[in-house]
Amino acid sequence: MAGREDMDYVYSLIDRIFRLSIGETGDFSGAMYDGDFSLTLEQAQDRKHRFIAEMLHIGPGTRVLDMGCGWGPMLAFFRDVGARGKGVTLSQGQADSCARAGFDVSLHDCRTITPGTFGTFDAVVSLGAFEHFCSEEDWRAGRQDEIYRAFFQTVASLLPVGGRFYLQTMVFGRNCGDPGRLDIHAPRDSAPYNLAVMRRQFPGSWLPFGREQIEKNAQPLFRTVFASSGRLDYIETIRQWGRRYRRFTPRKYAFYASLVPRLLVDGRLRQRLSRDQLRANILCFAQEVLDHYRIVFEKT
Repeated sequence: MAGREDMDYVYSLIDRIFRLSIGETGDFSGAMYDGDFSLTLEQAQDRKHRFIAEMLHIGPGTRVLDMGCGWGPMLAFFRDVGARGKGVTLSQGQADSCARAGFDVSLHDCRTITPGTFGTFDAVVSLGAFEHFCSEEDWRAGRQDEIYRAFFQTVASLLPVGGRFYLQTMVFGRNCGDPGRLDIHAPRDSAPYNLAVMRRQFPGSWLPFGREQIEKNAQPLFRTVFASSGRLDYIETIRQWGRRYRRFTPRKYAFYASLVPRLLVDGRLRQRLSRDQLRANILCFAQEVLDHYRIVFEKT
């Protein structure tokens, strides 16, 4: 699994850039356009939040755990509808941001939560965290299914029978080829090159092989209630993030200017902020090298 250091690199490093671009409680996961790309990013994210609440029966008094809560967009929605949200993250930057917003968030590995940690919940959500549970080394050692089964056992232990779990995650798509052949020196825009760029963006992380691998490891503890690909929605979400990142504000570019000394010596940071990163992300989904799934599970 991607560890604390990896998560701090991926998320805490871009904490201020993200908040200056998307907002203090911006949603760093795929929005839900459902084909209506006239929606603003905020409207599409709100549509997703409402969909999750409807599918998981979240309302006043409901206790919900957000595994990998990011900067707190779901927690903000839960608060607005009268639910009681609890968030966990491995990013210190995200935890600090959530604390400033008044959310109940702990710096904690969600794989190690038990009923004795924070109690039990009526529903659980996880948007994007699943992508970081397995590393490439875990996959090569044949541990990927074991890791996923253990995670679903953790979630099941926190829910009553009939309790629901919403999972949103990237997966390897039908055109990924052999993801073990990632090559940053491969032809630009090829699958091996784009996947290598993505791996550089998310060190320590490895994806599941399609929706099928996820559902296989959720059984028999969970049954699938709903599943759909959000690949096209994620492409539009990435495009909208790119526009927000490039939008000029004096505060944002004053912060960029403060990074110049670090940019001169930190190649990873230069790569993280490059436009090539955004291009590779979009191409991975446009070429179906990667896919993006929303799955609702119910505990049996």
